[in-house]
Amino acid sequence: MTAKQLTRIYLDYISCLNSQNWASLGRYVHDQASHNGRQLGLAGYREMLEKDFQEIPDLFFDVQLLVAEPPRIASRLQFNCAPRGEFLGLPVNGRQVSFTENVLYEFEEVKICRVWSVIDKLAIEKQF
Repeated sequence: MTAKQLTRIYLDYISCLNSQNWASLGRYVHDQASHNGRQLGLAGYREMLEKDFQEIPDLFFDVQLLVAEPPRIASRLQFNCAPRGEFLGLPVNGRQVSFTENVLYEFEEVKICRVWSVIDKLAIEKQF
């Protein structure tokens, strides 16, 4: 797979998330997917994302930076949203916050198999 092909797959995946097209998630996420070392599988990965959208109704994944080196992608995602209640242990309670997430993805069989992500919690804390 070329970097261009991998980039296209990833951007289609992001579009799938933003449209909450959960029925299509299996096109992009491997059955044995893991997130930050936790084995979730496709069903658990979907559950995690659905929960994110329940807790953050206006969640939108905005790709700010993308580096593709098959079989991996590094992405910096920007978020401007209003999480309900607590978010990352912070009492956001519906306030608009802006933060980034740095994510590394590893693909197998043209699907995301491993994900490592770090959210800039300090950026959120500074907004309080």
